[in-house]
Amino acid sequence: MLAGIGVVGLGVSLNQTVTEKFEGQLWQLPSVVYARELTLHPGAPIRYEDLINELEVLKYRKVDNPKKSGEYSTSRLRVEFIRRPFEFRDGEQNKRHVVVEFGYSKVKRIYEVGSGRELGILRVEPKMLGMLEDKTDEQRIYLPKEEMPEPLIDALIATEDRDFYQHDGISPVAIARAFVANLKAGRTVQGGSTLTQQLAKNLFLSSERSLWRKMKEAYMALIIDYRYSKDQILDAYLNQVYLAQSGADAVHGFELGARFYFGLPLSELRIDQQALMVGLVKGPSYYNPWRYPERAERRRNLVLRLMVENGELDEADYHQAIKQPLDLQEKGQIARRQPAYFGQLQNELKQYVDNYQPGLGLRLFTTLDPASQEQAEKAVRQMVPKLEKQAGKELETAVVVADRLTGEIRAMVGGSRPGYDGFNRAVDARRPIGSVVKPAVYLAALEQPGRFSLATNLQDRPLTLKAENGENWSPRNYDRQYRGEVPLYLSLAKSYNIPTVNLGMAVGLDEVINVMEKLGVDRNEIPKLPSMLLGAFTLTPVEVTQMYQTIASGGRKSDLTALSAIVDNDGQVIYQSMPKSAQAVSEQASWLTLYGMQKVVTEGTGRYLNRILPSSRLAGKTGTSDKGRDSWYVGVDGREVVTVWMGRDDNQPVKLTGSSGPLRLYADYIQRRDPEPLVMPTPAGVSDFTYHQDQRGRLSQACIGQVALPAWDPNGTLKQGCVKNVEKFFKRLFDW
Repeated sequence: MLAGIGVVGLGVSLNQTVTEKFEGQLWQLPSVVYARELTLHPGAPIRYEDLINELEVLKYRKVDNPKKSGEYSTSRLRVEFIRRPFEFRDGEQNKRHVVVEFGYSKVKRIYEVGSGRELGILRVEPKMLGMLEDKTDEQRIYLPKEEMPEPLIDALIATEDRDFYQHDGISPVAIARAFVANLKAGRTVQGGSTLTQQLAKNLFLSSERSLWRKMKEAYMALIIDYRYSKDQILDAYLNQVYLAQSGADAVHGFELGARFYFGLPLSELRIDQQALMVGLVKGPSYYNPWRYPERAERRRNLVLRLMVENGELDEADYHQAIKQPLDLQEKGQIARRQPAYFGQLQNELKQYVDNYQPGLGLRLFTTLDPASQEQAEKAVRQMVPKLEKQAGKELETAVVVADRLTGEIRAMVGGSRPGYDGFNRAVDARRPIGSVVKPAVYLAALEQPGRFSLATNLQDRPLTLKAENGENWSPRNYDRQYRGEVPLYLSLAKSYNIPTVNLGMAVGLDEVINVMEKLGVDRNEIPKLPSMLLGAFTLTPVEVTQMYQTIASGGRKSDLTALSAIVDNDGQVIYQSMPKSAQAVSEQASWLTLYGMQKVVTEGTGRYLNRILPSSRLAGKTGTSDKGRDSWYVGVDGREVVTVWMGRDDNQPVKLTGSSGPLRLYADYIQRRDPEPLVMPTPAGVSDFTYHQDQRGRLSQACIGQVALPAWDPNGTLKQGCVKNVEKFFKRLFDW
């Protein structure tokens, strides 16, 4: 009697366990992270090569004549492709067969194949970047059974449980069949577990081999089969099945398995690829297709043969399928490939999203540009080993790439090993910024057009300042030379220290700090000391990028962001970042500062860039901190602001300057990325003026001079000066 009570108690307990699991949330689902969407429209500054590269990144297959989603073809300045169906943040969009025609460096026309209807806009689905893991070692992308390919389900049933639709959770026939097969072979070659039993074991039980565990498995299978439909059981199995191990993460479910093994959505796999994944159910390690390709191929072919025997595949298709190569991607990958970027995402989730709940299978849309991220990582891998020959081992770096106008973060690298999930130097490393502070100092001066212009002559003589604590501070130029006086634009281009300090002191420390705050720097990080004019304070690469984004966008500050939107399982947008910009400093002063930064590239410390990319009109600024511990370069093209930092984690000096280290990495990146020329429309109130340059390099306004420079002349003072000079000239001529 006690035994009977125990059995009943066990049954009640197992029934409750099954019910709670199936009628609650079956799994903790990690958030799936996507890159930015590529949006095409007539006139968009996107080139033919850009779209082809995007399709390649998304694993579209090049064919002669596209027939299925995920295929494309090309001809001269024309791309035809069938966009995959995708649930964008604003809803599901079906596949679409389109042609995109290009003009010079921009989209010319988009139209649908068949109807010929012209489209005003077309979005290409974003690349899946990986998972923002919850605290679980299981990773999966849930896909309902009805959206999974029928041949995959047929192959699974034919291989694992051909009596699935006939039995009640356990199959005495299958057990007997397995017993006979194992007896004939003299070893275990076939199991008798049904799909329902396998599901029960995987969801609720350990893998220990014992009669007691097997009994509980069978009992739970009976409960599951009784309480739930065959479709519900298959849905759970197809998303629960274990298919691989990726580092510390277990790959579960066929949708994620398809991306792990082939880099494609499950819907685009060939029948032989689907059969390979079904074959892996028996033992992903034993049949690992990278390590044991012959085993995997034999197993795949066995699955295909069983489909033939079950009437799900004809002989002709079978023979064609077994001839196919495995066609795996180079390496199984589902884990996050951009750890620094993901770190930024997590920071923003904590900062901006109060109701973010991990484990619910949310979809996170980001601003990452796959092309920028890929080229930034390649530049780091290429250049750091080369620069270590000069700088020594343990050289570290950080790279932040942001959209010049919107502030959206396009790429991020947190160290010299881009895929390594360690200390994120792009976000967390606070380092002295050195001379990359100088554009902010010059902008503060140019905000006062009555006092300062690019032609203003600055003192460049030995200088000693007394600090509040009574100590003397005597800054020096990097080359230890003094030039008497230099024009403001040339001081910025050549990164001279003494003229910068004189300029900053003339503007006033308070005013310089105010301008830095407007640019996006936390004023609490800036010491009110003259040395701050030369960057003797610390910022992170992200903070430096924010400062330069404001300058590079005409003085309009846009908060840097990596997170674009969050969508829940019901398709509801629970968070949306709306790019906003506001005029932080004057457009004219920003424009003139950026003009000065272009002079950095054409005739200053960034001349190397001008030699290799003379027509791109790039702007930039080098920086080196005290004793060479940190070196920086911030580069600007028409598309992006890029900050590169280099140094050592132990704060030891490196034998690099901004121009010999970070600038070289930026040059490698921008050549790979193919820069967009930096074309800056002249703002109102800014005109060109000419200046006479004497033998000492001093500039003075002249109607006909050797040097032409733009100036902000809101009150017409410079024009009046020019008119007066003309009048003087003609008066002298008349007098003569």
